[in-house]
Amino acid sequence: MQLLEFEKPAVELERELEKLRTKSASQNIDMSDEISMMEAKLAETRARIYENLTPWQRVQIARHTNRPFMLDYLALAFTDFCELHGDRHIGDDASMPGGFARIGGQRVVVVGHQKGRDTKENLKRNFGSAHPEGYRKAMRLMKLAEKFGLPVITLIDTPGAFPGIGAEERNIAEAIAYNLREMMLLKVPVIAVVLGEGGSGGALGIGVADRVIMLENAYYSVISPEGCAAILWKHRKHAPAAAEAMKLVAPDLKKLGLIDDVIAEPTGGAHHDHQATAAAFGEAILRHLAELSALPTDQLLEARYTKFRNFGAWQGKD
Repeated sequence: MQLLEFEKPAVELERELEKLRTKSASQNIDMSDEISMMEAKLAETRARIYENLTPWQRVQIARHTNRPFMLDYLALAFTDFCELHGDRHIGDDASMPGGFARIGGQRVVVVGHQKGRDTKENLKRNFGSAHPEGYRKAMRLMKLAEKFGLPVITLIDTPGAFPGIGAEERNIAEAIAYNLREMMLLKVPVIAVVLGEGGSGGALGIGVADRVIMLENAYYSVISPEGCAAILWKHRKHAPAAAEAMKLVAPDLKKLGLIDDVIAEPTGGAHHDHQATAAAFGEAILRHLAELSALPTDQLLEARYTKFRNFGAWQGKD
């Protein structure tokens, strides 16, 4: 399992706790008091670490390989997933799966980025960086949702759209731009959830929504901290300072009014407890779906338009 530097104190305590449990079981010794004390110390250490995370540390958590990915949420929070393939132009993109599903008994269309946990899966999923076909497939599924009157749930987790020559030749910028326009016009509720990384236009290509929600340790930004540091300071080593300055993590974006809700993660982060994270995710989706489904279509579209038009508006003192 990937070990983050700031998590080491908690990991050391976990190892000590496991040794105590093993010794107690193997030698038939009652060590319940020692185990309880170690469990309390571990809980306290985890709480202290995760209550004081820096933006850069949250970025590291957002990229953790054991963090639940899109298909994990589909398995834990949704039912009856039926995947659909292809953009009807070029082909299919495995980095952008999508299809019909149910959540809380409600039928929806789900589409999003999928990363891999090992080399083989990352090559298949292109490290979560979608090609033009992925964005065109996503829009095809959203149009199907509109046709059948189903809400759209998009799950964002990408470092950015694929920047290769082939993607440029097949008009990646046009595919994303088209999605931005068409998502603004969809006549059904749209909820976007940033699961981990929310990088640049690759994230925004499925991010125009009535509700934009983020997990507590996700990030959402026009550029990665490393990219920003390379431009401003000419070296990636300044990425922590860039992450601090960019205000790219969920608590900061909520204060700025750029996202609508933050889903709390269990202590230790989503990568430590997939089940609890998926439960909180499902509750948030159903709550926002209930609010949006109550709105007439004209009000839904007007509110969506106003929401995005207000981004970047400044009101200064006289």
